[in-house]
Amino acid sequence: MRTVSGIQPTGNLHLGNYLGAIRNWVVMQDRLAADGGECLFFLADLHAISEYQEPKAFAQGIREMAAALIACGIDPDRSILFRQRAVTEHAQLQWLLNGTARVGWLNRMTQFKDKSGKNREGASVALYTYPVLQAADVLLYQATHVPVGQDQKQHLELARDIATKFNSDYGVDLFTLPEPIIPPDAARIMSLRDGSAKMSKSDPSDQSRINLTDDADAIAAKLRKARTDPEPLPSEAAGLEGRPEAKNLVDIYAALAGTNVAAVLGQYGGQGFGAFKPALADLAVSVLAPIATRLTALQGNPAELDRLLAKGAEKARALAAPTLAATYEAMGL
Repeated sequence: MRTVSGIQPTGNLHLGNYLGAIRNWVVMQDRLAADGGECLFFLADLHAISEYQEPKAFAQGIREMAAALIACGIDPDRSILFRQRAVTEHAQLQWLLNGTARVGWLNRMTQFKDKSGKNREGASVALYTYPVLQAADVLLYQATHVPVGQDQKQHLELARDIATKFNSDYGVDLFTLPEPIIPPDAARIMSLRDGSAKMSKSDPSDQSRINLTDDADAIAAKLRKARTDPEPLPSEAAGLEGRPEAKNLVDIYAALAGTNVAAVLGQYGGQGFGAFKPALADLAVSVLAPIATRLTALQGNPAELDRLLAKGAEKARALAAPTLAATYEAMGL
């Protein structure tokens, strides 16, 4: 079993990233390492340039993202962690697969429609062909499984379509068709200021999110000021209907504690937020403070981060080279 996961290095990670994806990556890493499988995690810097990135901030963000992943538990000795740009096979394979991917397939990609909005003609070509690069990312390594959220499942289906057509067109059994892994317990963390919007690094208000770089005082202050309603917590999950901010804080507590909403309400049902918020803050600090401490230490040693990423890229290239060579050969190139 071999899995491939990527994340764009465009800003600091926050609590939603950690609980929604990265913590599951760490669990998957530990399980696969025990079973002899492999995990590849890459910083998707080539994907990120589908939108303009200020060069200095972008370069800094790549190191910061590497530090954050390691601080959260991604182990460069047990997984392969690397920069996408450092493995040129990604871009080469994308161009080769552009000959197999069909315009009609890309036109059906809902994420392009969502991200381009009303300015479709002004969107970059990279944003349009983004899914083909995603296909190259996973097919290059003969990935058997890819962790995806519901919003990315369509892109993995495209990768399977491209792999199937390429294998058929050229009469080869080259590309593995990857299966999706949709974590059943992936937490959906919402903004601390608006329970109907996802927690996001692009939100202009820093009070809307808990950054993984926040210290204990900042975490406690943000949770203390988090938007709620005047009613006490219900004793059952059904009582959270129509109360998005209350539900969000209960969901955060459950995710951090590794339990479920029913258990949290069984303990705190009937109590007001004056009692619940301090308990949530204590729990959040206990989980996140060690991550922030390690993250700060890693950011203070950029040479070590560069070394770890270079080591990962070397391993990734060794896995990627045979697939790329076989693709060129199959196409008569």
